[in-house]
Amino acid sequence: MFKYVTRAAVVAGSVAGLLFVAASPGTATGGQERQFVVLYAQGGSAEAAHAAIAAAGGTVLSENTAIGVATVTTKSEGFQAAAGASSAIGGVARSTVIGRAPDDGSAVGKASLKLDTAQTDLQGASAGSEKAKKGNKQEPLAGLQWDMQQIGATADGSQRYEQGKGVRVGIIDTGVDGTHPDIAPNFDKALSRNFTTDIPVDANGAEVDGPCEHPSCVDPVDEDDNGHGTHVASEIASPVNKLGIAGIAPKATIVNLRAGQDSGFFFLQPTVDALTYAGDHGIDVVNMSFYVDPWLFNCTNNPADAPEFQAEQRTVIQAMQRALDYAYAHGVTLVAAAGNGATDYTKTIVDASSPDFPAVPGEAPYTRTIPTSCISMPSEGNHVLSVTSTGISKRKAYYSDFGNGYADLSAPGGDVYDTADNKRDITKAILAAYPKQLAEQRGQLNPDGTPNTPSVVESCRKGVCGYYQYLQGTSMASPHAAGVAALAVGRLGVRDRVNGGKKASPDAVERALRGTAIDTPCPTPAAFTYTRQVQQPDGSFVTVTSTQTCEGSRPNNGFFGDGIVNATKVARGH
Repeated sequence: MFKYVTRAAVVAGSVAGLLFVAASPGTATGGQERQFVVLYAQGGSAEAAHAAIAAAGGTVLSENTAIGVATVTTKSEGFQAAAGASSAIGGVARSTVIGRAPDDGSAVGKASLKLDTAQTDLQGASAGSEKAKKGNKQEPLAGLQWDMQQIGATADGSQRYEQGKGVRVGIIDTGVDGTHPDIAPNFDKALSRNFTTDIPVDANGAEVDGPCEHPSCVDPVDEDDNGHGTHVASEIASPVNKLGIAGIAPKATIVNLRAGQDSGFFFLQPTVDALTYAGDHGIDVVNMSFYVDPWLFNCTNNPADAPEFQAEQRTVIQAMQRALDYAYAHGVTLVAAAGNGATDYTKTIVDASSPDFPAVPGEAPYTRTIPTSCISMPSEGNHVLSVTSTGISKRKAYYSDFGNGYADLSAPGGDVYDTADNKRDITKAILAAYPKQLAEQRGQLNPDGTPNTPSVVESCRKGVCGYYQYLQGTSMASPHAAGVAALAVGRLGVRDRVNGGKKASPDAVERALRGTAIDTPCPTPAAFTYTRQVQQPDGSFVTVTSTQTCEGSRPNNGFFGDGIVNATKVARGH
């Protein structure tokens, strides 16, 4: 799961169920302008919702007509309560600040990304690095892709039977570098969309995305200023072109459905817009390696939350489920990362990370007890396959969230401490495409273009060079499952006469993945203790342990769900 924790002027028009409405005066009271995401009542009319919004002092900026969700601006202090009291409105949640360049030029440089545990352990990695190896028959870096070997997504495995030709995979992430030489051949720029606007600073004045790269603060659809989305896309569908690596479905089409900020935040409106767009445009599989900010867990009536926070979280649950239902009903297989908190989602836990984005000045995360009734979206949504992460030894990764009844499947996501001496080895993470401009900006390349860190690998062919980076997390496990789902669509699908390409029932795809996954039992003992030798700045090592308990049977348990996905079995039909 991706979480580094953890609008500009709108013109009238519409795109695939996303209606943008020109601003009108409304009845605001003259206070500070704020934004809200408004969920229309189930089965109600848009006209009635519009009237309720206007009566509460709000103005619609953008509207998703497919599921009845709108972003609204207002200066009325009582908007949330007034709109929420209307029978035409199903819920109201505070939204993000308007993305615009700050007038005083106070934001300097790019965002300081917040790192979750899985990614923090990659910072400054140096142990066990190695040079690129010649690959198996085709791709020169295939020898570094232990993950593909673990699930049989190799030249001698799944590629012999199915490669996903005609299958469209939506990458709901931070963007995709569509110019990367190991992505460009499979990238559909025309079908791709960016549903976000860069946010330079938050309500507290802290840098979020940093200065906008473009005057509109809206990035092109073939740009990724974070690198996460590009990595995910590459895992799924880098082509076989004898340059660097091959993805699991090397002939599938990559569609960028950007819903994540440069800094890694994923907010409600862009996320539901991406999902409904996927449903309307023949996307077969979407990968969702994130949770919807600002709440890691959404609780409908947690006493730890103020009433307005409870209402906000109820809105997130309902709006996201509507969008997931819509995509599923339109033939989209939904795959999500389980999370990187090393916690059992089926047990009561404590969360101190939310809200992770301030909607108003002074807002900050606070500690609250999370009962099992709370929901993390999208991984706990209906119709979603939640994927846990494995390391090179096939053990569940130390950081991966889990839970008997929560985990559906598992897949390689990397574990740099899955080593004989429990010390970090960067090559035990996952290697995939990396935008060159980010490697340059982050000082990871020498003047001659060669990498100066073992976390980045270069591969060149006929004067064209591609760059690749090691990452780990359930963010990396989920696209492995999504790639295998693309193979299932390729094998089971029939011609999509409306949108082109192929189409298969999400239920049939799920059955194919679950039925071929390799049963992986709980460890013995089931209360498994992870040991990490964590290197300190002075070179010494500190032993860090964590005990996590696996519940369930060999065929289905909390660490692995129905098992580790298997690309070869799905590709050949058994």
